[in-house]
Amino acid sequence: MQTIALKQNKKLSFKAQTAAAAIAIVSAVVLPQLFHLMGLISGTGAALGETFLPMHLPIIAAGLFAGPCAGAAAGIVSPLISFALTGMPAASMLPFMMIELCVYGFASGALRNVKMPVILKVVIAQVAGRAVRAAAILIAFYGFESTAVPVSVIWNSILTGIFGIVLQWVILPLAVYRFEKSNENDR
Repeated sequence: MQTIALKQNKKLSFKAQTAAAAIAIVSAVVLPQLFHLMGLISGTGAALGETFLPMHLPIIAAGLFAGPCAGAAAGIVSPLISFALTGMPAASMLPFMMIELCVYGFASGALRNVKMPVILKVVIAQVAGRAVRAAAILIAFYGFESTAVPVSVIWNSILTGIFGIVLQWVILPLAVYRFEKSNENDR
């Protein structure tokens, strides 16, 4: 019944938004751990997480499905919880991940009801998140003379994560399409 309401007025209840944010947070904490475990087993270490970007996927999805508040909240809280439970991301990267994921969730959520292809919404959210993260790193490096995170991490993380970025272009539009089709079938 709630999925039909989503189609008609495109506004989710606070309870549904909270549930979506909670699911995204849990996913954004658990998925990277699975990738790190696979990395330990395969001998690649943290490279799988850096390549597949498992934290990004549920946060962008939360925005697309539940809106900007749920996406932004999940984006800012999930790295904090992950750090508290697992020590990852590294303390030096934590504030930048919080900023980046918050922007991903907010941007994808802000575009949720905009008439455009889902892949374009994902790309815009990705660019916005990476741009704000890059600005934050540059401000920390040049404005506050912090050397904890080098400027080179901006491009290196994009190059390393290109497979995960492309994977998001495939998975998220398919997920939204399947969700919308299931809502049509419920009518």
